[in-house]
Amino acid sequence: AELKRELTERVVLTEMPEIHQFLDGFYLSRIGIRILIGQHIALHEPPKASHIGLICTKCSPWQVAQDAINDARSICMREYGAAPDVSIYGDPSFAFAYVPSHLHHMVFELVKNSLRAVQDRFEDADDEPPPIRLVVAEGGEDVTIKVSDEGGGIPRSGLASIWTYLYSTAKSRVQVEELQDDTDGPAVLAGYGYGLPVSRLYARYFGGDLQIISMEGYGTDAYLHLNRLGNVQEPLP
Repeated sequence: AELKRELTERVVLTEMPEIHQFLDGFYLSRIGIRILIGQHIALHEPPKASHIGLICTKCSPWQVAQDAINDARSICMREYGAAPDVSIYGDPSFAFAYVPSHLHHMVFELVKNSLRAVQDRFEDADDEPPPIRLVVAEGGEDVTIKVSDEGGGIPRSGLASIWTYLYSTAKSRVQVEELQDDTDGPAVLAGYGYGLPVSRLYARYFGGDLQIISMEGYGTDAYLHLNRLGNVQEPLP
């Protein structure tokens, strides 16, 4: 927080590409190191059904998304006293091999952003806020998760900034502690501007990607692509 305050007072964050490039490499390396350590520890623990270390061979994106939605809505409920509904579309029985904690981290961040945008836009409205839509699509190469909201969207001039560190559209920081002591969910950095860029790194680590398409005055669509072929090397710097 202190670093963010000092930097924003002196320079425009988007004019520091070398810092963002360094942080991308730093966090990507950190993800790789945590995977190696976590996999080693998990392989020496009592085996879990359908798991090879951290990797779940029957990971249900529908179920992980539902857990992430519940966590995000509970935070929104605590912050605002209300939370928009989130509808999931897709096959609940579909499963593929992935790291559930990574998937939870990414979906949680996208849903949390949509909840905050919708709640901010319709906070003083008489009608109920429109629900957020989450779609899980199974493809031959990718599993794609789409999160759509009607939270007002992002100006086209500001789209480049959403991938920069220390940039945030939050009106105030959401202070979030661990939801449960035994949760596999992420450490939340709401309001510090790390959510989207770090989530994109998690997606790219296994050959996927994260894309944001916004319509100012209406809402935002986030597309989370998860590679299911296992033919991509880790993109370490």
